Amino acid sequence: MIRTIEVLFVIIIISGAIIATSYFTVLPSPREVSPMNLRRLSFTTLQMLDSDYDLSKAAFETENATAWSGLQVALSASLPSNIVYNLTVYDVSDQDGQVYNYVSSISNAASLSTTSEVSTYTVASSNVTFNVTPEKISEGNGGTLYILNCSDANGWWITGYTAQSLAQDLYNLLSPYFVNTIMVQNTSQLARILSGTSLQGEPLRDAVVINTYGEAVPIPTTYCQAPYSQNSYAYYSYYLGQRVNLYNWTWSSIVGYPFYYVSNTAAFSGGQNNWGIYGMQMTGPGGSRAFLEGINNQAYVSNTNAVTDSANRQVIFTQTIADLSNYYGIYPSTYQTSTRALSNSTLMSYNLRVGLNVFNPSGDYLAGAIYNHYATGSSNITGSLLALGLTRTPDVRVTGLSLLSYFQPRLYASEYTAQGTSRLVILQLGLVGSG
Repeated sequence: MIRTIEVLFVIIIISGAIIATSYFTVLPSPREVSPMNLRRLSFTTLQMLDSDYDLSKAAFETENATAWSGLQVALSASLPSNIVYNLTVYDVSDQDGQVYNYVSSISNAASLSTTSEVSTYTVASSNVTFNVTPEKISEGNGGTLYILNCSDANGWWITGYTAQSLAQDLYNLLSPYFVNTIMVQNTSQLARILSGTSLQGEPLRDAVVINTYGEAVPIPTTYCQAPYSQNSYAYYSYYLGQRVNLYNWTWSSIVGYPFYYVSNTAAFSGGQNNWGIYGMQMTGPGGSRAFLEGINNQAYVSNTNAVTDSANRQVIFTQTIADLSNYYGIYPSTYQTSTRALSNSTLMSYNLRVGLNVFNPSGDYLAGAIYNHYATGSSNITGSLLALGLTRTPDVRVTGLSLLSYFQPRLYASEYTAQGTSRLVILQLGLVGSG
C-alpha cells in the first residue's frame, strides 16, 4: 500500500513539472518553425508571369502604362496577401563598361524587410532572333557534300528506311555545314562525278560522299560491264577506291559491311540478293578488299577474305564524340551494336591511319572510324573512308556526328548581351511584419 502511494506522488510531481514548464515556455510562431522560402517563391512567380511571354513583353514596354499596370495586377494576384515586393527591370548591355542599366520598377511597399530574398530572370526582346551560324567545312578548298540519292538503285541493311529518306535526313542535318550540298539523283549523275565532271559547277576535289544505300553501292549502267564486272563487280569497288584517292574524297559508309553489293534496278532487273531485294548483285567481302587496293593505288588482286568481325559487340562512343555530341546538339544513343566492325590491322596494311575513332576499339576491331590514306613517304592525305560497321537499322545521326567530329566546324552564336536585346528582371520579396 505504501509503495502504491509513493508511485502516485511521483506521477503527481512529474505531471506538475510538465504543466509548469509548458505554462512558462514561449513557443516560436509557426512562421519561424516553418518559414516561407521567399527565394523559391520569387523565381517561381517570375516563371509563371513569363509562361506566355507576358513578362518579356512588359519588360520591353515600361513606358506603356497599360502593359506595366497589367503586370503589377498579375504580380499582386500571384502572391499571398502578406508578401511585399519590388520588381526592377535592368537593360543588359556591354556598352561603356556598364553591364546593367536601370529601366523601371514597381513595388507595393515603401521598403522591404531585412529578411527579404531576391531572384533574377533574363528575358529577350520578342523582335530579336538568336541564331547559330556554323562554319563551312573546307570553305575555299572544296566544301562540297555529295549525298547519293539515286532513284535507280536499292539499298540493303537499311531495314525500315529507304535510301531516299535517309538522304533527306542527312541533307537536313549536314547541309548548313557545307558550301555546296548536292543530291546525286541517279546513277547517271554518279557516273558524271566519277568521271570528274561537276553537276552544278561545284568543286569536285576534297568532297565528302555519303552512300545512303547501306551495304550496297549504286553502280551506273555504263559500269555494268567489263572490266568493272570482274569478280562480281569487285573491280567496280576497286575503281571507286581509285576515284576516292584521286579526288581526295571522304567516302562515308553509314552501316554494315561496306561495298558488299552493287545496285542498279535497270541493269540487274531480273536479279535479287536472295532476300527479295531486286536490282542487286552480291559482291561479297571482295568488294571491301578491292576498294582498299584502289585507294592505295596498288594492283588489283581478287581477295574474298573477310575484313570485318561478325561477332555481336556492344560499342560505346569515345569521349571526344560524346563531348562534341553536346556541342553540335546531335544525340544518337551512346551505345550501339556492331556486327560489321572492320579489322584495324587489315586496314593499316593499305597505308590507312585512323583519323578519328567514333567508338572505343574492341580488340583489333573498330566499329566506327575515319581512316585516312597516306601514300608511302607522304604526309598528305589522299582519300579517306568513314566506315560505320553497325547492325541495322541505321541511325544517320551517327554519320552526321562522325563527320562533324572529324572536321569540327565551329559554331558562331549570337550574343545575349547585344545592345537592346536582353533585360534582367529582379523580384525582391519580403514578409509583412518581419524584421
